[in-house]
Amino acid sequence: MSKKNITPSLSEEQSKIIEARHHNPFTVLGLQQKNQKASVCVFAPNTQELSILPGNLKMSRIPNSDFFEWSGKNSEISSPYQLKKVSGSGYESVDYDPYCFPAQLSEYDLHLFAEGKHWHIYRVLGAHCHSVDNIAGVLFSTWAPSAERVSIIGDFNDWDGRRHPMRNRGSSGVWELFIPGLDTGCLYKFEIRNINSGEVLQKTDPYGQQFENRPKTASIVTSDKQFDWSDQNWMSKRLQHDWLHQPMSIYEVHLGSWQRDDQGNFLNYRDLAHRLVEYVKETGFNYIELLPITEHPLDASWGYQTTGYFAPTRRFGDVEDFHYFVDYLHNNNIGILLDWVPAHFPKDAHGLAKYDGSALYEHEDPRKGEHRDWGTLIYNYGRNEVKNFLLSSALFWLEEFHLDGLRVDAVASMLYLDYSRQANDWVPNIHGGNENIEAIEFFRELNKVAHAEHPGTMVIAEESTSWPQVTRPTDLGGLGFSMKWNMGWMHDSLNYLARDPVHRHYHHNQLTFGLLYLFTENFVLPFSHDEVVHGKSSMLYKMPGDEWQKFAKLRLLYLYMFTYPGKKLLFMGCEFAQGSEWNHDKELDWYVLDYPLHRGMKVLVSDLNRLYKEQQALHRYDFEPQGFEWIDCNDTDQSVLSFIRRSADETLIIVLNFTPIPRKNYRIGVPEAGTYKEIMNSDSGYYAGSNVSNGVNIVSEDIAWMNRPVSLSLTLPPLAGIVIKKHNS
Repeated sequence: MSKKNITPSLSEEQSKIIEARHHNPFTVLGLQQKNQKASVCVFAPNTQELSILPGNLKMSRIPNSDFFEWSGKNSEISSPYQLKKVSGSGYESVDYDPYCFPAQLSEYDLHLFAEGKHWHIYRVLGAHCHSVDNIAGVLFSTWAPSAERVSIIGDFNDWDGRRHPMRNRGSSGVWELFIPGLDTGCLYKFEIRNINSGEVLQKTDPYGQQFENRPKTASIVTSDKQFDWSDQNWMSKRLQHDWLHQPMSIYEVHLGSWQRDDQGNFLNYRDLAHRLVEYVKETGFNYIELLPITEHPLDASWGYQTTGYFAPTRRFGDVEDFHYFVDYLHNNNIGILLDWVPAHFPKDAHGLAKYDGSALYEHEDPRKGEHRDWGTLIYNYGRNEVKNFLLSSALFWLEEFHLDGLRVDAVASMLYLDYSRQANDWVPNIHGGNENIEAIEFFRELNKVAHAEHPGTMVIAEESTSWPQVTRPTDLGGLGFSMKWNMGWMHDSLNYLARDPVHRHYHHNQLTFGLLYLFTENFVLPFSHDEVVHGKSSMLYKMPGDEWQKFAKLRLLYLYMFTYPGKKLLFMGCEFAQGSEWNHDKELDWYVLDYPLHRGMKVLVSDLNRLYKEQQALHRYDFEPQGFEWIDCNDTDQSVLSFIRRSADETLIIVLNFTPIPRKNYRIGVPEAGTYKEIMNSDSGYYAGSNVSNGVNIVSEDIAWMNRPVSLSLTLPPLAGIVIKKHNS
């Protein structure tokens, strides 16, 4: 509304309220007391009469306006007071005046936030059920330092930014308002007017803990009532969990396309919990990793363009439903990891982009603040309040939802200032280098705090470069992550198997090179969603050859993966060799399990999971060199690898034949004499293989071989791997 339309009897300060540009509405609205006099001013559109309770003090309308005033003695009124309202339609209501309450956020909370050290700031900022003098309502707050005015708009005030302007908390940049009478379930946003440009923005709550289902974008006030958890046994065990030396097999899941209902609609978190538990137990995985279920506007982003860093997406239910999901999995001894995205955020107008009209969460300079490949914005990790936002989001999922760890997406893009940029499109750090010093410190603080606050949880980096010490302690100069994806092993293995077998002996080093760096980090071996989309083909169709060879090679690859040092990760559908690429718009091709080759693949993966968990030699020293020893890594002519996996009490021998030729009388040296047994064979008829095997017993021979005193003469099945174990005498 322009100034020429403002009623002449209104003061300049009241005019600013109508224009929705007042920086400090508490100097105009509510109770003002000076000396022995008191006055109350209320802005109340669509109101016929207004009076103050107790005392039934009648308020007078300022002519031709929506302002009502009362003045009298101090003794006639005290806070908090109520307003009795008769609307234009004659409806009568009684509510407390939001502008008669003092500031609610403590200076200590604001100080910690400004320092970037408030790990539980999500309990302060945002929207929370709150009581003042036993008067219940909702306390709203947000950080918007470049705002001239911030208002709460919602279904309770006709989305009118003039109705509930917020209190400014000075240099903190935080705005707050307690609105009595509101409760859980109400919809709201923040309406923000920039102090410089006058631009008015409507934003969802950065700390919102629930949102409307897309395409709607309003935040929803949630209950602060604690979920009735029943996973105490799991949580107690987690405190002492020695994940370094325990089996960890992760099933990566996109909840929207794993399974759907008969009409093709999304399942609820509760339905998904029951179905996933049954399936994961059957196939033997002991963790699931969720592609981001943090709220996001676009299905096609798979969750990686996040707008709700404290909210499970409404696609699959509400907050209580997701609590149930986690609780049910924990009670069935299945851990849960969340794919978490602190590297970037989308430009959607309702989200964090230019939140208060300025570059608040992002960098102003697009050379630092915009990701060219993804069309997204990059966080300003050097700003305390932004760093605090991300740190508290990480802790929120670990604490409030009992998640067992985070997989941090796109770490490499955060570490390097020149990541995926042209030479003239990045800004060096203060030392002239390409390292993002602020992001490095963010990672170190994230890992120190997460591990200190929630012992037993894990923070896993998706980091694809040779950055040193990603998984080493921060006090030794490392980044402090628990584990890191072994992208080099994954790419080398897939590239090797994609070659025609006749050419593989020229590329044998792709299988052996990884051992040069294997124990420099704590590695996860990933065949993730990224490998089965965008024209890369499914895992099955990455393999050359006819149908038999494709399945045999994939079975061999999985046996190689489960016997190679490192924790395991397999994307959904890969466990039964889905033929088509992953499509997020529909459920997996479960029908292929009607065919023997696909059923055989699923049985193989289930058996590999069982073997991996039961045999200590396959997991005890995943990250330590004493758990691995080559038997022969140089048989390039026959494309065969053989190695030992061991624990303190067990020794397993693994032999892998990467050609389609069965090899009889293949001799390998072994550590000790005795009778050995083939305990796994990827060519078994159980897995729809050709069933070439070594029979029940394999007796060692006193023939020294490969610098070992005794040896075994083996039959190697084609395109297959075998696992051999010595009988206990």
